Amino acid sequence: MTAREHWKLDPEEHDYSAAASYLSLLLDEKAVDVLLAELRAASIGHWKAKDLLRASHLALLPTDNVHVVSDLKKVKDGAKLSPVLLIRGNMSTSTPLQIVDGYHRVCASYYIDEDADIPSRMVDAPKA
Repeated sequence: MTAREHWKLDPEEHDYSAAASYLSLLLDEKAVDVLLAELRAASIGHWKAKDLLRASHLALLPTDNVHVVSDLKKVKDGAKLSPVLLIRGNMSTSTPLQIVDGYHRVCASYYIDEDADIPSRMVDAPKA
């Protein structure tokens, strides 16, 4: 399976629940609900794994990370991964991109092909 063939067209329902759990650590419930609604409505865009990692300021997880191993096995077995969910960063405030769901999938995809486009839904952060 090539890098471009291992992605589903849409995120799964549990991806939004995982994003909500993460976002609830950073925002109040109302802001989380607004962002989830926006993510559900956002169209799919495509960004490279290496660029998502750089913009998020997150380290590449190692190949022995349990979730990376699981995703690499899924791809090897012919399964498709769910697109990732993102909150756009802001260079003027030094706010990094937030990977609100799919960090391990980004890392697994990086090991398959760091230049392959990763389907993602991205929205802007709430205004302060």
